[in-house]
Amino acid sequence: MSAAYKLMIMSRSRLFSSLLSVLTLIYLVCTVLSASPSLHPDEVEALKDIALTLGVKHLNLSEDPCLTKTLVITQDVLKEGQNSTIRCDCHFNNNNTCHITHFVLKTFSLPGRLPPEFSKLRYLEFIDLCRNYLYGSIPMEWASLPYLKSISVCANRLTGDIPKGLGKFINLTQLGLEANQFSGTIPKELGNLVNLEGLAFSSNQLVGGVPKTLARLKKLTNLRFSDNRLNGSIPEFIGNLSKLQRLELYASGLKDPIPYSIFRLENLIDLRISDTAAGLGQVPLITSKSLKFLVLRNMNLTGPIPTSLWDLPNLMTLDLSFNRLTGEVPADASAPKYTYLAGNMLSGKVESGPFLTASTNIDLSYNNFTWSQSCKERNNINTYASSRSTNSLTRLLPCSAINLCQNYNRSLHINCGGPDVTIENSRGRFLYEGDNYGLTGSATNYYGKNWGFSNTGDFMDDAITEDTYTVSSESAVSAKYPDLYQNARRSPLSLAYFAICFENGSYNVKLHFAEIQFSDEEPFSRLAKRVFNIYVQGKLIWEDFSIREEANGTHKEVIKEVNTTVTDNTLEIRLYWAGKGTTIIPKRGNYGSLISAISVCPSSESECGVPVQIHPVTKQQHKQRKYHLILGIAALIVSLSFLILGALYWRICVSNADGEKRGSFSLRQLKVATDDFNPLNKIGEGGFGSVYKGRLPNGTLIAVKKLSSKSCQGNKEFINEIGIIACLQHPNLVKLYGCCVEKTQLLLVYEYLENNCLADALFGRSGLKLDWRTRHKICLGIARGLAFLHEDSAVKIIHRDIKGTNILLDKDLNSKISDFGLARLHEDDQSHITTRVAGTIGYMAPEYAMRGHLTEKADVYSFGVVAMEIVSGKSNANYTPDNECCVGLLDWAFVLQKKGAFDEILDPKLEGVFDVMEAERMIKVSLLCSSKSPTLRPTMSEVVKMLEGETEIEEIISDPGAYGDELRFKKTAEIGSSSLPSDYLVSITSSCESAYDLYPLSPDQLCRRYHPLRRKEHHDDTSRWLRPELDNGAYIAALLLPQRDDFEVCDSVIFWLSSIISGQREIRQIADIKNSDD
Repeated sequence: MSAAYKLMIMSRSRLFSSLLSVLTLIYLVCTVLSASPSLHPDEVEALKDIALTLGVKHLNLSEDPCLTKTLVITQDVLKEGQNSTIRCDCHFNNNNTCHITHFVLKTFSLPGRLPPEFSKLRYLEFIDLCRNYLYGSIPMEWASLPYLKSISVCANRLTGDIPKGLGKFINLTQLGLEANQFSGTIPKELGNLVNLEGLAFSSNQLVGGVPKTLARLKKLTNLRFSDNRLNGSIPEFIGNLSKLQRLELYASGLKDPIPYSIFRLENLIDLRISDTAAGLGQVPLITSKSLKFLVLRNMNLTGPIPTSLWDLPNLMTLDLSFNRLTGEVPADASAPKYTYLAGNMLSGKVESGPFLTASTNIDLSYNNFTWSQSCKERNNINTYASSRSTNSLTRLLPCSAINLCQNYNRSLHINCGGPDVTIENSRGRFLYEGDNYGLTGSATNYYGKNWGFSNTGDFMDDAITEDTYTVSSESAVSAKYPDLYQNARRSPLSLAYFAICFENGSYNVKLHFAEIQFSDEEPFSRLAKRVFNIYVQGKLIWEDFSIREEANGTHKEVIKEVNTTVTDNTLEIRLYWAGKGTTIIPKRGNYGSLISAISVCPSSESECGVPVQIHPVTKQQHKQRKYHLILGIAALIVSLSFLILGALYWRICVSNADGEKRGSFSLRQLKVATDDFNPLNKIGEGGFGSVYKGRLPNGTLIAVKKLSSKSCQGNKEFINEIGIIACLQHPNLVKLYGCCVEKTQLLLVYEYLENNCLADALFGRSGLKLDWRTRHKICLGIARGLAFLHEDSAVKIIHRDIKGTNILLDKDLNSKISDFGLARLHEDDQSHITTRVAGTIGYMAPEYAMRGHLTEKADVYSFGVVAMEIVSGKSNANYTPDNECCVGLLDWAFVLQKKGAFDEILDPKLEGVFDVMEAERMIKVSLLCSSKSPTLRPTMSEVVKMLEGETEIEEIISDPGAYGDELRFKKTAEIGSSSLPSDYLVSITSSCESAYDLYPLSPDQLCRRYHPLRRKEHHDDTSRWLRPELDNGAYIAALLLPQRDDFEVCDSVIFWLSSIISGQREIRQIADIKNSDD
């Protein structure tokens, strides 16, 4: 074989070998490339554990979630808003292994808890479990995840404190805890999260202040604290967060001062602060050119609107509504697209110039602008109640052609947000007029012949350019007339319905509600909370009203009734969103007020639905007509009052004297209802006798007050109760169902209140837990009830015995005033009544206890004592301060409030969870009400406004004293040598109170409270008791009493000792003496 041939063979062999190598390499490459990476087996098992903990019922892992980029947990097609995204990093193990980095399961109503098993996904960066139904708290196992950057668990059922351990999640950039039920304080450890860019706590139940450690979060761009119960001031450090772009503080509970540095943040795009007690003063100078949304609503702002605001180049929304702004809008001002200036005191002309353009939505309602007679209504410009005109029609509708009523109406029926609906009942057919006129502007007012509505506000964050303000339900509503609830009108800020040319008089207003925008079908939607306030005729009637809570669910009717008076031929019902409640369930932008229908009828209801037509009259005829009408109504009221009281007296007292005629209940009926007044059914003991629980044949529970035959009040007081209570209807008064008079038996039948009395709830063993919101509601309810008795009822009534045992609580812990046996009709032309003193020691006003001087201010004093008991959880009758400088509960509270130590007054049972502003307000109101002088005490209607925060309370409140100087009598110079009447002691101590109204105390207990007293004998067989004045010795006082063996002195207090109670003397206080060394 030649060398050439051998060389050729070798070349071919080498070529074949090389080709084989190339083919092998290609095969291997293709094999590698064709093999897909897969999720690590450990994480597959972890997903199973995670799904189990979350409550997933149908987990499907037949396909690799890293390849499909989704986690299949349902057999159904995904609904709107649902998201089950999985993202993985597959660059591990030569691109063969994947690890989960993003885990998203949103809007599935998962019922489990947050899985600790997430710690097994060691490369996890992003967790989003919003809008589920998860419970528990954030597991601390997640702290072991080294790459975790974002946690979003909004809209779940998470409870308890925000874990301090979150401070260990040092790589976090986003933390979203909105719309849960977290309580307690914001942990200071969150200041360790220095990489945090977004922090959202809105719609929880957080209390306390914002920790200063959060000042370390220099990278924050988004901060939201809305709808909480925080207290203290808005932190100064927020103004140093230079990267901040969005700050949201709707109804956070934080108050002034608001740092002006916040308004100078250059990167700020979205600033929303509302419904705070902030005292900013004037609108601050805002320099941020990037600002798009500015909300400074209901913040007590004063002064003019800075001209610089109109020049902000990117501003789209400006909301300065419900402040106290004054001045004029510049003629050349250019308004942002959404401009809300409602509820201020702005004036001047705004018709000319670029301000009112077709491209804007401007609300000018509730201001004092000047409008020309030729002005026209424009779409998207709300001019309702924006005029300074003295004519009521022109003031409400300045750009309408109506300026004089041609006809007057006495009824109103509106189907809100829907079409005309006709309702039939036993009295006929009633047309509920619809208001679905397709108006979509965010600042709109509409009016028809005699009614209209004013709507304002934009549903921010809903990603909808043109909001809709009516909603409809695809499901039936459980109601007597379901057609009234299929539609509703909603509002993100303020919605007012008004009636014009309405006949003056008393009316019954019914507001119809049903929650049709939320659903109970999806568990997570049950977490939605719509909260708003309701005003009728400008008066706050229901605060923090929740349709779902009132109805105990969705798609169920709720009808709220209130009586009101029309005095200027106009009626207004207004709903206002005060920044409370959830805003992201079922999706962002769902909040505000909602109403289904309105019906207004005369209080008699006999003519409801039939408008009274009145022929056109001249202005002079109209004035004469009104004058004669007022005189006629006044005469009719007086006549009816006498007729009613006379008829009651004749029917009850005279007709039943022989026992032949009976009241509305027979004695036999009441014996059956109470099991023959079985002692086991006895639920109370009052000043008039025993109270028994009973049940009527129809199942109605009742409380029967069986008046003692030995009651010194007797029939006279009984008739007094019947004549007064039967005519009174108010949510905060106990209802009287009827009575029974048979021979000597006198019984009253009341509604049964499930939670007994306030005294038991505060001091007894009832087991009720009264949180701050409940206490505030109880106190406000008492105030409203007394305001009704004093000022709003047909006859003026003074209760005379306001105390904890006379305040009853229903199943919802609403307060109701009971026991009107001590009430007396008060003649309108009398400034006071001097009468037999009857009341309870420790609650009686000084001027009433010592001199029988009775005005409604005596009830105000008693209310002040009860309010302090509600706040402090301490009984005025039994509390002995440790500090010797204080005599009783009020003195003790006064000393602490002077020091600013309000928190020391509050009941420890509150555990620090309370609204600071409301607490301070209630304490100040209590001390103001218990002022020594009646003239310094407010009226109860003023008290209601103070408690509601509508009226400021003076900062310096005069010392109420232990029992007041009036109880210590007058200076010796005024008394001279005269002595008190010999029967004066009896007038104080002989009221027929039961032992339930008295508090057995030993002399030793009382002696610890008071200071030394000296006794001097006088030649006229009287004893003179003297004591040096504790403070400045400026006053000299003396008490002259007949010498008696049953007097005893505990230092400066004289007591009368009577019968023995439980081995102790029953001690009734006569006077607290204030004297000098004379």
